[in-house]
Amino acid sequence: MARYAYAPLSVDESGTSRRRSRGGDDAKVSERMPMFVGLCILIAITFVLSRGGQGGAAAVPSSSTATVNAVPESTAPTKSSSSSSSTYVVPVGGSPVNPDASSNSAVSQADAAAGPIASTPTINVVPTNSEASAGCQCPEPDLGALRAKALASTPPHIIECKDAAAGSSQAACHLPASTRYAALNQKGATLWMTGCSGAGKTTIATALEDRLVKAYGKHVYRLDGDNLRTGINRDLTFTEADRAESVRRTGEIATLFADAGVITLVGLISPYREDRDAARKRHEDQGIPFYEIFLDVPVDELKKRDPKGQYARVESGELKHFTCIDDPYEPPLHPEITLKTHELEIEQSAEILFKRLEMDGILVGAPKLAPPGLPNPDGDEQIDLHVPAYLREERMREAETLPKVLITDLDLNWLQVIGEGWASPLKGFMREGTLLEVLHFNSILVDPFNLTNNKDIHSTHTNFDTFKPYRPPNRVSMSVPITLSCTSYTKDAIENSPANAVALTTQMGHIVAILRDPEIYPNRKEEIVTRMFGVIDMGHPYIREIYKGGEYLIGGDVELLDRIKYNDGLDQWRKTSTELMEEFKSKNADTVYAFQTRNPTHAGHAYLMRSAGENLKNEGYKNPVLWLSPLGGWTKEDDVPLDVRVKQHEEVLNSGLSHPGGLDPATTVMAIWPAPMVYAGPTEVQFHAKSRRSAGASYFVVGRDPAGMKGSELAVAHPDDDLYDGDHGRYVLRNSPGIGSMNMLSFVKVMYDTTDNVMKVPDESRMDDFISISGSKMRLLARNGAIPCSPTNIPTDLVEANCVPSGFMVPKGWEIVVDYYRNIDAGRWIPWSRPQVEPGADSRTLSEGKFGTGSFQLKHRDYVSFWHDIPLRPSDQPEEIVNFVTEIPLFMTAKMEVQKTIVGNPISQDSNSDGSPRYYTYGTPFFNYGFIPQTWEDPELKDSLGNGGDKDPLDVMEVGSTRLEMGSITPCRVLGHLELIDEGEMDNKIICISLTDRDASVIHTMEDLERIKPGTIDRLKDWLTRYKTSDGKPENALASENPTRTKEALELINETHERWKNLCGKGSGYVSVEHGFWLDAPGCKGK
Repeated sequence: MARYAYAPLSVDESGTSRRRSRGGDDAKVSERMPMFVGLCILIAITFVLSRGGQGGAAAVPSSSTATVNAVPESTAPTKSSSSSSSTYVVPVGGSPVNPDASSNSAVSQADAAAGPIASTPTINVVPTNSEASAGCQCPEPDLGALRAKALASTPPHIIECKDAAAGSSQAACHLPASTRYAALNQKGATLWMTGCSGAGKTTIATALEDRLVKAYGKHVYRLDGDNLRTGINRDLTFTEADRAESVRRTGEIATLFADAGVITLVGLISPYREDRDAARKRHEDQGIPFYEIFLDVPVDELKKRDPKGQYARVESGELKHFTCIDDPYEPPLHPEITLKTHELEIEQSAEILFKRLEMDGILVGAPKLAPPGLPNPDGDEQIDLHVPAYLREERMREAETLPKVLITDLDLNWLQVIGEGWASPLKGFMREGTLLEVLHFNSILVDPFNLTNNKDIHSTHTNFDTFKPYRPPNRVSMSVPITLSCTSYTKDAIENSPANAVALTTQMGHIVAILRDPEIYPNRKEEIVTRMFGVIDMGHPYIREIYKGGEYLIGGDVELLDRIKYNDGLDQWRKTSTELMEEFKSKNADTVYAFQTRNPTHAGHAYLMRSAGENLKNEGYKNPVLWLSPLGGWTKEDDVPLDVRVKQHEEVLNSGLSHPGGLDPATTVMAIWPAPMVYAGPTEVQFHAKSRRSAGASYFVVGRDPAGMKGSELAVAHPDDDLYDGDHGRYVLRNSPGIGSMNMLSFVKVMYDTTDNVMKVPDESRMDDFISISGSKMRLLARNGAIPCSPTNIPTDLVEANCVPSGFMVPKGWEIVVDYYRNIDAGRWIPWSRPQVEPGADSRTLSEGKFGTGSFQLKHRDYVSFWHDIPLRPSDQPEEIVNFVTEIPLFMTAKMEVQKTIVGNPISQDSNSDGSPRYYTYGTPFFNYGFIPQTWEDPELKDSLGNGGDKDPLDVMEVGSTRLEMGSITPCRVLGHLELIDEGEMDNKIICISLTDRDASVIHTMEDLERIKPGTIDRLKDWLTRYKTSDGKPENALASENPTRTKEALELINETHERWKNLCGKGSGYVSVEHGFWLDAPGCKGK
């Protein structure tokens, strides 16, 4: 608890100012101070009442007297006759006045804010007999001068607590301003409105107060003559000194109010610049925003307004010394804002002040993180989870030792969303508690400033047993679950690891992030789908993706080990949320409006975007900037590919304003938004808007049925019809919890005007001049290769004429769209953001086609065929050493395999039944996978259970710790094997370790393997039996739970080698030629 004490006096007995040491005098000072204060008060009263008499006593009547007259500065004390005595009528804080004097002779000083003084309280001073007989002319005390002297010579005498030094700021003794502002969700500031009477100070302040309090729930208070002179300033007149004191007191009050977090609106004429500057300095000394607002209105205009008739009284001579007429007014030299209220409506003036407060971050409690005019990211945290460059190598070394968690390309999109700040304040994949809030409230509670000790609530394990006494104070929008699924295989690996972190690894085996303090919990797919989508449609593309996920979810904060890049030629359009804010800042944006695209941009879109910018200018913004925001993450198969959209948008920007379908690059920023599209209608559009705000947008353009789609044939209620009502998205967005100050700009219907070749809002009086070009019609015209119509002869039926109006889309952009729709099946498009990576193949290999697609093939430089030409064993090695050809490197999940039927037997990616590339989904393999060349599992070779071979080369699982590149040929020591029964076929798996592995010298048998790498055999068996279950298939079986030893494995290898010889026609056995294999390699049947 703070200790309070009076400060030592700085005045000695003789009245000479000096400073005393506190030391041992503190006790005496504390003891004597109450007596001294009482004495000072008594002296002051005696001084006011005595009027300089000759020792006589001053009598204060029991009933006071009041005068209603204002007192001019030059008025001398007058006598008032009485039947028993003479009385001086002394106004409190002013000069004596004759109570019988006519009111017409008094000078009234008032303005529209303060008004004239209604009454002047007085003290009747009864002189002594000697005064009366001598006709005493008592000197009037100059209270203003006394007050100024006291203020100048007397420092603060109170030290509130031991943490503050004498005469210094008392901030150390109070709740920190940042904490107070965060709790109030606003900052304190003073708007000091100055100007002549009638300029509109009170009126504008009232309008601003009304808006801030009612519409935004802010704490606001007005200080003006009406509420000041009836209370704290009631003892002041309109003398220059008293006016200065009025401003000083008001400034002090405003400073305290603003320090308390109140937006304080001061409306005073405050004519003297020095007084206003003193109030400003008081604020600046305390670090409080101070806005001097000059209401600059010509006097002639004020005379016309004259709301209280004051100027008329001045004209008639009734009022003298009226500020701005015959008393001076010193206008501000450098006001923050100047309002020419005679040229503005009241609401326009209030809007200017509101915008300034908004731009400077006064209307939020958090520190300003974004450039002026742009909103803070959601949750008031700037999220950038990239590991600093100097730590990257260290973190990568750590990641290589951690359990690996597989992330799909779709998961990679979400990881980018999290790591680059698009889902602020989220710092990782959602934990269970966070997910529950999202599913039930479309928002989460946060405490970024730890007001309730909940700052890390979303970064710690969910606790369902113990709750903290207070909930987090702030709610932010978060409508879409951002989760990471895993299988029991991955769960077991995490739980059996001593590390409290995992390495997130892509399908291609690249480690991209570390997830800390993982929380594993059940993946309640049905609950997630039901609450997220609100529809039943098992054919919905994203619902299918959710059901593909593992049975568990992993939550935890992430660290990106490097910038996520896709190497698809579009990375220059990918910016983090922080980078995008900086780009908006470089364009001097005072607001940003985002337009999301999933289709090519035509002139109708351009019209809407340009119109939105003009509307924002009409609202008072000087430089609104458009964010053209193509959606870059996962999309359904029939959406327009990302590269088509981005390249078409480039042409829209290149055209500028020379074409009605172009956009001005000076006021437009194009940047890909990285999130996947989940097609969740009203639920999803909230995330679209919230995410754009995290990068600086204050406005989001919303059309009909945002984020919606038609139901599939499996939809229960809406097969082949809109799943969501077209109007619901906008309504939900407008009223969603946690959306805060994000504003919505609605689409309007536009059509093509054939009279001027411009798309616009149709004129109802001449609808025959307008034609509608729907999305489906545009696609049909593009597929047909439609050419531009004649500008002067646009046909009614565009499809029949096979032409497109010249003003519909920028010409080069239309060419890109036509190219896509006419070659839609060419396979050269980039549907969405998926990493384009090199295969990481051995240096002695050659590749053709694009890795990750069906066109990819890997061949060896030295051998025609991986299968037939590479020898079974390296030369000069014992029997247990075989050649191992790597198909799938360590951690990679792309299902690569040697192609038995293709010329040259290259290594390619296996495909699913629908033709898409196949990936393991069970988890990240902890082994290198491949085959032994010159072997073949003959279906005629039966095991003890009657299962025949699977017609493939003999598979190998290499259990070393080093990644072996695809296509590499590695000498490998055979340890044993496991026999897998896969859909009725015998699929043997040889277990070996590379001779180059760090543990090769100590691992020679299966027993050695289990001793050096405990649990490896169980993990191998789990993988082999369950790896297909994540694809919805049943478990495989093992012929035996125990692996064989080296001897039995070598017998199998030798047998399959003999079967391969038979296949090539080199053995003693016969093999039917109906297999379809390519065998013309030199090592087999070729020459």
